[in-house]
Amino acid sequence: MREEMNQQTQTRKIKGGLITMPFIIANEAFEKVASYGLVPNMILYLMNDYKFGIPKGTNIIFLWSAATNFAPILGAFLSDSYLGRFLTIGFGSLFSLLGMLLLWLTTMIPQLKPPHCNQLTEACKPSTHSQFGFLIFAFMFISIGAGGVRPCSLAFGAEQIDNKSNPNNERALESFFGWYYAASAMAVLVAFTVIVYIQDHAGWKVGFGVPMILMLLSVILFFVASSLYIKTKVKKSIFTSFVQVLVAAYMNRKVVAGPPNRWHHLRKDSATTTVPTRRLRFLNKACIIQNPKDVTPDGFASNPWRLCTIEQVEELKSLIRVLPLWSSGLMMSINVSQSSFPVLQAKTMDRHLGSSAFQIPPGSFPFFTIGTIAIWVILYDRVIIPCLSKILQKQVHLGVKFRMGIGLVISTLAMIISAMVEHIRRKKAIEEGAVNDPEAVVNMSAMWLIPQYCLHGLAEALSVIGQNEFYYSELTKGMSSIAGSLFLVGMGVANLLASVILSAVEKLSRGSGNEGWITSNINEGRYDCYYWVLAIMSFVNLFYFVACSWAYGPCVDEKETCEGSDEE
Repeated sequence: MREEMNQQTQTRKIKGGLITMPFIIANEAFEKVASYGLVPNMILYLMNDYKFGIPKGTNIIFLWSAATNFAPILGAFLSDSYLGRFLTIGFGSLFSLLGMLLLWLTTMIPQLKPPHCNQLTEACKPSTHSQFGFLIFAFMFISIGAGGVRPCSLAFGAEQIDNKSNPNNERALESFFGWYYAASAMAVLVAFTVIVYIQDHAGWKVGFGVPMILMLLSVILFFVASSLYIKTKVKKSIFTSFVQVLVAAYMNRKVVAGPPNRWHHLRKDSATTTVPTRRLRFLNKACIIQNPKDVTPDGFASNPWRLCTIEQVEELKSLIRVLPLWSSGLMMSINVSQSSFPVLQAKTMDRHLGSSAFQIPPGSFPFFTIGTIAIWVILYDRVIIPCLSKILQKQVHLGVKFRMGIGLVISTLAMIISAMVEHIRRKKAIEEGAVNDPEAVVNMSAMWLIPQYCLHGLAEALSVIGQNEFYYSELTKGMSSIAGSLFLVGMGVANLLASVILSAVEKLSRGSGNEGWITSNINEGRYDCYYWVLAIMSFVNLFYFVACSWAYGPCVDEKETCEGSDEE
């Protein structure tokens, strides 16, 4: 054991350290710029070049986003169980590069998409199955790549820096996390501004070519430092542990639980309680020792599929307990995922900044969401909390569930404002005689879209950060990878639900001789009514959140606040 520790220490002296930080951060940043930069204008590319209608194009983007958000779960499983973080990031980067290459080829090879035509004056030929399949393969590879890079990059970087023997270890980790998140935020901002601007002004060939080149740089920078990385060996996956608990609980379902502590399996090095909690008691049967032979002399289960430790059972319980509150945040993610429609709205509005000739690209308006998040984080941490603490003369802390709830309220307001702005925009289009011309620019400033983007940003800053903090504090330390991916999984589920809602609204709103609310002509459709449907669903979801919050009980931060008050 000592020899292994000495070997690890010697390896750490040779490899890892701050010298690896630029390569890992650059890999993540370039991947984000490349992949995020493709999303805002994709609806325009699908409509103009592939002749898809708004409903079909939007559903494709919903499903692509869902795949991209679900993929990190698969990536985390492969990383923890088989490949390790280095190979998972490496393969993920290569898959992303291949996907972007295929997407770029659709702009270079005319045979890979339908022939050009004017959709307003002639009947356009739809894409063939092979053309559509080639496009879907490009999206699939990009999603697989994101699933390899995003769940592993932060943890892989922390492995290079984390050195317990270094007296400045905490400061080094703090520096890495700071630069990592700063680079990620800047990458998203560059994607929503620079990449979108290039697509609008230089065309799709250059607009898709630049992300491909950035992804190529990402791959090169990651692999060029391969000899410098610390590559830890694969350990047992927590996903396997969850399945083992469920299987063991089912196999032992007829066992009668007894009171003696000795009946429960506990790791020798465990510092936790020797008795499982009474919540979700049916899972406790997974850790009941029925026969002394069930445990080896070393303290391990002879069959981990028939006997699990108390720690394994409690980890699964903690995950199950947070799921209702997790599900209450899906509605906000559904609202945020409505990125295609505002782009179409902005395209038909005056996007000039004042009297200047510069126009904001329609796909760059999400910049205001990201900017609002950044501004709120700084104000909350540096101004609001310190001022409130000074006024009240005690340390002030807004609970995670309170922040999550306020975020849901603001998200509901954002959808109400979205519906009102679209109602006014459509009314102006009808008054100006542009109802049959979806390309016409109405006499209304696109700056009216900024409030809804800012409200979405504020809702995310409150709810999403609160959610992540809630998951990290409520789940055990060994489940930090799960805690970090729960929000991404929620976004994936929300994308699927958004696609279902859109399809349902499109189908139900159709009447005899009527195209319904969701049409290819945004001026003929009733997108304001669609927004009102989401606003009503968001309002109902507030009551669901309150019920889930009440059923969950006090969080860790609420318990600590109560204990602090009792001590005072």
